Amino acid sequence: MISAELIRQRVAAAGVVGAGGAGFPVAVKLAARADTYLVNGAECEPLLKVDQQLAAREAAALLRGLRHGMTATGATQGVIALKAKYREAIAALTPLLPADVRLHILEDIYPAGDEVITIWLATGRRVPPAGLPLDVGVVVSNVQTLLNVAAAVDQERPVTRRTLTVNGLVKQPLTLTLPLGTPLREALALAGGPSRDDVAFIDGGPMMGRLLPSLDLPVTKTTGGLLALPHDHLLIRRRQRGDAAQLAMARTVCEQCCLCTELCPRHLIGHELPPHLIVRAVNYRHAGPSPDTVLAALTCSECGVCEAYACPVEISPLRVNLLLKAELRAQGLRYQGALRPADPMARHRLVPVSRLITRLDLDLLNHKAPFQAMAYRPEKVVLPLRQHIGAAAQPCVATGERVREGQLIAAMPQGALGAALHASVDGVVVALDAETIVIQTSEPTCLTPSP
Repeated sequence: MISAELIRQRVAAAGVVGAGGAGFPVAVKLAARADTYLVNGAECEPLLKVDQQLAAREAAALLRGLRHGMTATGATQGVIALKAKYREAIAALTPLLPADVRLHILEDIYPAGDEVITIWLATGRRVPPAGLPLDVGVVVSNVQTLLNVAAAVDQERPVTRRTLTVNGLVKQPLTLTLPLGTPLREALALAGGPSRDDVAFIDGGPMMGRLLPSLDLPVTKTTGGLLALPHDHLLIRRRQRGDAAQLAMARTVCEQCCLCTELCPRHLIGHELPPHLIVRAVNYRHAGPSPDTVLAALTCSECGVCEAYACPVEISPLRVNLLLKAELRAQGLRYQGALRPADPMARHRLVPVSRLITRLDLDLLNHKAPFQAMAYRPEKVVLPLRQHIGAAAQPCVATGERVREGQLIAAMPQGALGAALHASVDGVVVALDAETIVIQTSEPTCLTPSP
């Protein structure tokens, strides 16, 4: 059996980062010790269809990646958390499960994919406020991350591609795998282009994704989806509203109904985090609540339930929290509150995804987006040197140099937190600066195999 140290070495060499969030370097995570390795397959953001399809198509590889994760961390049990509606993934995995791995079937609720909530639902353990899954003996990775781990360990194959969903107002909604650095504009074209002219785009899911200023931005290791929405859709308008406008609304409209707090997932499982009190504190210059209440904003998972589902008057406690988090972190402050008893109604107050989709006016945009296998090679890729938490990778190639797919083109300095970067295509380095490496191939090609 391959050793824990060799697993970590190969994962680090392959540049594997968490594919579902901020891009935490997985080799660092695999250096921890835990008793449980949890596969987060909830994928509860509406319209995204990546992990559920990959788990069905690559069940054996997913289990190999999980086994490597368990070996590296010393975990004695593996848990794969999937929603009951992911029937194909459940059917593919069930006959392959070893004795020390089990499936945990989740209801179709949001935010089941928040790792703190997934841990609670799948194991009954509650991560403390401002804590980490390791505080309760758990390591968490999503499906695509562990598929990259399996490729890194079994084949010494670096991360050069990303699977993402293109959905919403597009002619052919689909899920596909593209070379890193492919312009999002080309991902849209592969989905047939927009189905109407007046559209705007979100990178990621409708709840936590960001409004795209340009489709020239590239696919990265953490790109989960490209969503095309009407330009006047409420999710677009909300993201276009400036911070000053958000604060003004909070100050003049908030009626302290407490719904944002009563439906906050972190608050429900025993974290202090009271969005309504934080909004009030900001409105009245931190008067009233204790300092710890304001600091509790640092524990916000940014799931968006407060603004997208709870608030009846279009306030965004989430945006207030984001502004506070930036201010508090700049001051070097940390939250240290204790874990409180969970709300006895917690499981019943998590949001049904079907109701969330209707509340967000996404019913007509939530297409199946089936996986389509294709070998696409863009004419040019733009590879950011920082596709992860930590420091940017340092280039180890020069302008004019010819590179091959999988070749190391940027490495991490000794001791720095980050992830290596590899060429995603064969080609020539045509530009290089402190932020990106640009590789020119030739004319774009697209080969679509028969199903």
